[in-house]
Amino acid sequence: MARVIVGMSGGVDSAVAAYLLKQAGHDVIGVTLRTWLSADGKESRCCEIDDARRAAGKLGIRCYAWNCISDFEKNVTEPFIREYICGRTPNPCTLCNRYVKWDRMLYTAKVMQADYIATGHYARVVRLDNGRYTFQKAASAKKDQTYMLYRLTQEQIASTLMPLGDLTKDQVREIARKADLPVAEKPDSQEICFISEGSYADYIEEHAWADLQGPGDFADGGDRVLGRHKGIIHYTVGQRKGLGISLGHPVYVRKIDAAANKVILSGEVDLYQKTVVCRDINWMSVESPGDKEVLPCTVKIRYQHHGEKALIEKTGKDSILITFEKPVRAPAPGQSAVFYDANDCIIGGGVIAEYD
Repeated sequence: MARVIVGMSGGVDSAVAAYLLKQAGHDVIGVTLRTWLSADGKESRCCEIDDARRAAGKLGIRCYAWNCISDFEKNVTEPFIREYICGRTPNPCTLCNRYVKWDRMLYTAKVMQADYIATGHYARVVRLDNGRYTFQKAASAKKDQTYMLYRLTQEQIASTLMPLGDLTKDQVREIARKADLPVAEKPDSQEICFISEGSYADYIEEHAWADLQGPGDFADGGDRVLGRHKGIIHYTVGQRKGLGISLGHPVYVRKIDAAANKVILSGEVDLYQKTVVCRDINWMSVESPGDKEVLPCTVKIRYQHHGEKALIEKTGKDSILITFEKPVRAPAPGQSAVFYDANDCIIGGGVIAEYD
């Protein structure tokens, strides 16, 4: 059978992926990517090497650790800080998958003469009739992770196996229990993997390489000053809690103007947008639509978004106009918009640049 390099994070999902591939007769080798280490020695929750090695030992497979800290800093944490300083809300996992995890695992596969790489993501790899590769949503809508994979290239997807795409989390844990894997009951991690303590704003303040803008004005849509904010890195579009301002009625962050150091507030109704512009597009199921070509699809504007019917139109070499059937709440610049077809396969995706 094939030789497969499995990315083992130390969690139950990647351990079960390795187990299933070994049960299918493949020559399985585990690889754990050390992407981040805190000042006090804590590892990222995506690279808990001891747990990965214990699971690999139980499976009787080799497991190696690769140091990717400098790659992770360059491609993930530095852009993360830069985006917040510019008033945007980034998706660090989409960058990590494309430029760190898949890049390094494929390099490892080449060195070890492996045929494929594999991960414990909940997604299904599909090759379409047009010869292109894409991801189809997982059988478990609750755990589907295709949104975080939209940046991957055709070459990366073609070399990828995802054994968990047809399983639920409960089924994965039951498989782990029956296989007596030491991580069977390990809880899922929910937070940003490289922020072990405090908030994301605390992380930015500690690691920023330049002076951050200090307090500025809260304003309404007409630039009327409503109060003072504590720095734009503390706010995201759509936020209500933790604003530190009382106006006698609910207000939300509608926009962040980094150039003017202003946070624009509004009522909830003003958060809804009918059109959104995306840039930095990665096409997956199609090579690229023609200029002005309009495609019907469903668009997710954040990981937990259920998706909304829309039309996407290519308006430039690297720009897309999304027109939603129903307005969507708080599309945040810097977040990703991912486009799906009627079969729940990714057409492509991009970064939300602006609206209005």
